[in-house]
Amino acid sequence: MEILVCVKRVPDTAENEFELNSAGNDLDRDDLVYSVNEWDNYAVEEAIQIVDKVGGNVTVITVGDDESEEVLRREMAMGANNGILLSDDAFEGSDGRGIAGILAAEVKKGSYDLILTGAQADEGAGQIGGMLAAMLEIPYASLVNKIQVGDGSIIVGREIEGGNQEMNEIGLPCVLSIQTGINEPRYVGIRGIRKVASVDIPVKAASDLGIDVNTVGEAGAKTKRVDYFVPDTGEGAEMLEGSTDEIIEKLIEKLKAKGGL
Repeated sequence: MEILVCVKRVPDTAENEFELNSAGNDLDRDDLVYSVNEWDNYAVEEAIQIVDKVGGNVTVITVGDDESEEVLRREMAMGANNGILLSDDAFEGSDGRGIAGILAAEVKKGSYDLILTGAQADEGAGQIGGMLAAMLEIPYASLVNKIQVGDGSIIVGREIEGGNQEMNEIGLPCVLSIQTGINEPRYVGIRGIRKVASVDIPVKAASDLGIDVNTVGEAGAKTKRVDYFVPDTGEGAEMLEGSTDEIIEKLIEKLKAKGGL
């Protein structure tokens, strides 16, 4: 089975203190520490486990600049067989539709049975998987937390409202957005990273993909971020400070005092 997993390089929430830039329309990214998107790690792990069972290859792909190559190498050290970097100055400023279009252009050049994405990335829209499936005109399922591979189809479990589980049979090829908790992503050691350090990763630009640069980047974006802000504290609201354990203790005491527990 040929599996493609879409991954992304994002700011590491555990390593950064986030501040807005001077324009107020984005984060100040100058000194941020980056890592692979957490949800994407689960998608890569699931792809590797599927290939371990039924055979095949796992290819990881990302849209980004040269520094995004480190994310691909990290996932290859995890066990993916190949990596593809889609990088072009024209891609800068692409919205979700633009990113999905860039990915779709590359997918159409290959032959994949299964395409996986994380449930969401750093901006939280959770839209790439669905858009990608629509552009490719193949089935799609979101928030997948269970996969059983069959002959020409797969059975997927989805997390739905109320904590219920929904099971569906989907024909291949298809696109799935993977939820956290579907597995336990494996540890990536230094030996694995060194092993893939010199592996060639092809870099493809808009011209290689046959993409009109006016349809991607800021020029092609249908949605634009105009403002970032920290919501004002509401009247009567109280912000609890301290370590996680201290905040939990304070919250429990306040809930008890107000009859909530």
